[in-house]
Amino acid sequence: MNKAIALALACIAGAAWAQQNTPVLELAAGIHRIEAEVVNTMDTRMRGLMGRRAMPRQRGMLFVFDTEARHCMWMKNTLLPLSVAFLDDQGRIVNVEEMVPQTEDNHCAAKPVRYALEMNAGWFQSRRLGAGTAITGMDRAPPAR
Repeated sequence: MNKAIALALACIAGAAWAQQNTPVLELAAGIHRIEAEVVNTMDTRMRGLMGRRAMPRQRGMLFVFDTEARHCMWMKNTLLPLSVAFLDDQGRIVNVEEMVPQTEDNHCAAKPVRYALEMNAGWFQSRRLGAGTAITGMDRAPPAR
């Protein structure tokens, strides 16, 4: 097997492993279904979506924080352009930020939040989901550890 094919297969296997070992929570924004991989530990939040080259349209990542604060996100070692919605305790969007891959710019919540939901770039805007929109299913999110 040539090296390029072996490397490609290793990358696919690694991405599949990461997705299989991350709990997935079904959420919704109105009629829009979201499959959110849940990261609720310091280690998993720090890793986030780093190294991923693709993500299905309905897939995202839910960051569960241990304290309500003005949390910030960045894109170091993240290859995908992403949108992040910062969510309050009830799962309502506080603000949405667009993030450019492989940058260290901070993208912060406009006020204290408990959650951040990353989706592919433009996902929230294309569905006209912004501040005040409720994301349902958040009551099933595990606590931060």
